[in-house]
Amino acid sequence: MVLALAAGATLVGALPSYAKITGAVVSTSGGTVNVRSGPATDQRAVGTLERGANPEVFCKARGELIAGHVRTSSTWLRIGKDRWVSNAFIAWSPPQDVPWCSAATKAPTAASVTTGGGELNVRAAASSTAGRQGGLANGAAVLVQCQVWGQQVDGTAGKSGVWYKVGDKRYVSAAYIKWSAGLPWLGWCGQDPPSVPRGGNQGFITAHAPAAQASDRATGVPASVTLAQAILETGWGRGALAREDHNLFGMKCFGSPGDHALGCRDYATFECSPTGGCFDMDATFRAYASVEDSFRDHGDLLSNWSRYAAAMDHADDPERFAREVHKAGYATDPKYADKLIGIMDDYDLYQYD
Repeated sequence: MVLALAAGATLVGALPSYAKITGAVVSTSGGTVNVRSGPATDQRAVGTLERGANPEVFCKARGELIAGHVRTSSTWLRIGKDRWVSNAFIAWSPPQDVPWCSAATKAPTAASVTTGGGELNVRAAASSTAGRQGGLANGAAVLVQCQVWGQQVDGTAGKSGVWYKVGDKRYVSAAYIKWSAGLPWLGWCGQDPPSVPRGGNQGFITAHAPAAQASDRATGVPASVTLAQAILETGWGRGALAREDHNLFGMKCFGSPGDHALGCRDYATFECSPTGGCFDMDATFRAYASVEDSFRDHGDLLSNWSRYAAAMDHADDPERFAREVHKAGYATDPKYADKLIGIMDDYDLYQYD
């Protein structure tokens, strides 16, 4: 299944037909809290909640990290159709286990074991050879915290390299877990919360220039080209791949997350062939703990792969470097190098080399 999110978008769906979760209490220093159309502050404000209000909650999703009156949290709560509030401003009385929201419909979705009859082993790490930490019966409910990449398993729910963390040093293979209303958009264990672009175009450049320069020092890849590639690939940080999984360069998995990424996730994408035109397709991309890891992986790729050796021979000439990278097949867009050079010129990215 391909999970593809537009930048910060919330898919429209009917409200789920199940019991709403009560016990949520809005807690602020005295004012109101904004209700958003999606789980981030760059999404449209669609209302407010007064201090002490008791919204009914449907499910939860991963979103922008918020330092609120109750806690600092990247969890957002769906309280209606296109209505989200940060859990950072919610006190619970009594505490509740809120289900994840389905990525496709935003309905609540619950995880359960599906083995066909036998018990599912719980492991101390994401491998069937790791120490056994007990077992879960077929049909048992599972409270999933986050996901990790591990041993590829072919199970009753499908074939997957994803494992779910269900407690301290407790992991189960996603290949034996079914979701009642479809997969949620889970974060990777240890991953930074989704990125939210701030400060316009210059804000993006200022925020990412240090990582580009660190890559330049470590690998020799010009920071100006790296920044231009990040801008072009992500639409100034607005693309879902950059926001959700901190992948700023469209780095694909090809079966493995490599040395710098946390795991692999499917996205819908658009590709162009030199001979066959352009077309929609599905692809598996690397997911990173942070944007810094994405920059380092990108730099290592260009500096270590022999196909980019000609580009590295011109690392002191960013424009020539961009054309050689394109010529080596880095991107399928026939105007890729021209676009990079145009961005470097328009924003004087050479100053960061």
